[in-house]
Amino acid sequence: VLCVTVALLLASGGAIPPPEEAARMARFVLHNCDWGALATLSVQEGLRGQPFANIFSVSDGPPGPLGGSGVPYLYLTDMEISVQDLEINSNASLTVSLAQTPYCKKHKYDPQNPLCAHIIFCGSIVKVNDSEAGLAKKALFSRHPEMESWPKDHNWFFAKFNITNIWVLDYFGGLKIVTPEEYYSVKP
Repeated sequence: VLCVTVALLLASGGAIPPPEEAARMARFVLHNCDWGALATLSVQEGLRGQPFANIFSVSDGPPGPLGGSGVPYLYLTDMEISVQDLEINSNASLTVSLAQTPYCKKHKYDPQNPLCAHIIFCGSIVKVNDSEAGLAKKALFSRHPEMESWPKDHNWFFAKFNITNIWVLDYFGGLKIVTPEEYYSVKP
């Protein structure tokens, strides 16, 4: 029974961090989520200058408790409308939530309940350089293998979310602010 319990914890990315460890919580939630809502300022006709949210697959590394770098990687094409927004203004926010994992349903938490932790990252989207492309590819394709077969003529590229601000909502009492330095200095 102990081996099964340990295996289940490892498969799910480990136990959820306590609320007083906001930086670890941010890393944990990102690492256990496969997608997020990316908000940009639209450049589309009729929406120009308005907030626009879209779903994107993300990954900070291969699944498992030791696989996460904390860097949200994305696989993008200039054909995508949100990427067109980012070409004009690279600033964005990215929200990830444990609502997409079994955790919140298991505990009967509504996605809006603070105990169903969600993290809001603010920053900008940047293309990764050649030296980081291998890490981004491994992170994304290990979780999203379908990406490898996406049409080559779409000119896909690897990008990352360059984090400047982090807000954690994982308990009652309001948001917690985590600096990028705090975030990257802990393990999920």
